[in-house]
Amino acid sequence: MADDSAIEVVVTRIDVGPDTVGASAALLSAEERERARRFALDRDRCRFTVARARLRQLLGMRLGVRPGSVELTYGRRGKPALGGALAHSGLQFNVSHCDDVAVYAFSPAREIGVDIEAVRVIPGADEIAAHAFSPRENAAYLALAPRDRPLGFFNCWTRKEAFVKALGAGLSHGLGRFDVSLAPGMPACILRVDSTPGDRCGWALHGFVPGPGLTGALVVQRVHGPMADPERITVRSLPCRRLTDAMNEHDDA
Repeated sequence: MADDSAIEVVVTRIDVGPDTVGASAALLSAEERERARRFALDRDRCRFTVARARLRQLLGMRLGVRPGSVELTYGRRGKPALGGALAHSGLQFNVSHCDDVAVYAFSPAREIGVDIEAVRVIPGADEIAAHAFSPRENAAYLALAPRDRPLGFFNCWTRKEAFVKALGAGLSHGLGRFDVSLAPGMPACILRVDSTPGDRCGWALHGFVPGPGLTGALVVQRVHGPMADPERITVRSLPCRRLTDAMNEHDDA
């Protein structure tokens, strides 16, 4: 039986060289290729294409199948899941990318969500926080020293995004219905979901640093009961060349 407490996070760079983009596009479904065509910038189109192909390659490695055999379906709010013959494998996963960094999270059985962002100063951050954060989160954000606000802002943003991605709800889920911690240097945790305290909400939140200048968040379904194990998380980096070579080997097979 798979250990459903073992959570793996893979961080890699996205190689958008012409050969990689071409090989990647061949692995995408018609729906994904259409989605890629809707990006206004060629750079974003290429990054999406390669990131989705890498997802298939990483899933194939874990399931013992070729990347081209990995069928993906998408929920009403865009959350990907395994389809076809692999739909009953139980493997849960999620993906996020920012610029040329992609992060993939895998769980043998538990629902999962991941998000990463570049920490930066953005215009109107205080107004965005007032609108998108819960009152408790906004108060915590405004209490930060000005130098800490960019990291506090994106800590909160990635943690809320990872949670709604784990739910499969997207940003249509009421962002004020739950609170997360956000202060730099403090543990990442869910503080409240509706009227339920965070430690009893059925979800666990973890923060991580996917690379210089980035912040990331991972939300995992928590299993309760006498036989339940706390989630064990491994974060590792995988060189993009290794992924590209492996994908091309599968293509040539």
